Amino acid sequence: MKLGFVSAILDQSTYEEMMDTASELGFACVEVACWPQGKAERRYAGVSHIDAERVLEDDKYAQQILDYAREKKVQISSLAYYPNTMDADIEKRTAAVTHLKNLIRASNKLGVGIVTTFIGRNQSKTVEENLELVKEVWAPIIELAEKEGVKIAIENCPMLFGSDQWPGGQNLMTTPDIWKKVFEILPSENLGINYDPSHFVWQMIDYIKPIYEFKDKIFHVHYKDIKVYEDKLNQVGIMAYPLEFMSPKLPGLGDVDWGKYVSALTDIGYDGCTCIEIEDKAFEGTAEKVLDSLKLSKRYMEQFVI
Repeated sequence: MKLGFVSAILDQSTYEEMMDTASELGFACVEVACWPQGKAERRYAGVSHIDAERVLEDDKYAQQILDYAREKKVQISSLAYYPNTMDADIEKRTAAVTHLKNLIRASNKLGVGIVTTFIGRNQSKTVEENLELVKEVWAPIIELAEKEGVKIAIENCPMLFGSDQWPGGQNLMTTPDIWKKVFEILPSENLGINYDPSHFVWQMIDYIKPIYEFKDKIFHVHYKDIKVYEDKLNQVGIMAYPLEFMSPKLPGLGDVDWGKYVSALTDIGYDGCTCIEIEDKAFEGTAEKVLDSLKLSKRYMEQFVI
């Protein structure tokens, strides 16, 4: 396995500066944020270290991206974009799908071969209705991914944290049961999972067992921790906004048993990229704190991944 990080945490850096940091800290790979230019939508979103549209139009730019990664000896693990591709607003949905398709083409052109994203969700519709929407929205996306030889790895984040995402959340593929249903609807070898155990913790789902059940569908891995505050949970209950009783933390500072998690990954023979995702508010505010978060997370995860 290769140890890296999600580049969105370095939102003030250029692509080159971000890769410099990855190289200087000794990371083997980065999951590179590739949002549309100037389209920040939420915390940790809107970051664009690679301009996908420019990659498709400008061969020199594409080659510079590859050359710099090679020079720094840092692999691009995936091109990352996490929108709501099934938004009830058709204009927003169309824009998200259009950029995602360009990202798939860019991933092929750069030889990366993976795009990490969400499957999306119409918040006003039931799970059953959204499964029908998956057929409509995602069949053409998967067809393009197959044509381009690119794997799509869906993160299992519910995108259900506060009032703006309530009810339903903005990402359908959040549980093993729904994974099965989506994979039946879209039976493609190019569709899989970007596995993040933290989202299972606060949903109170076993985050180890699905690793074995979906071993052939795990294309990419996240390392992010979650701390559930039992006293707060006892006050608000599981029907509250999740951020009222839990908080994202650096690996090792929350409730995930990382030894068991990585052990399970080694059991299934996973040898791909594994990326630290930092969303810990205790390490925000200054560039020094951000760098500390990367250093601390790397130091901790190197117990299990070299």
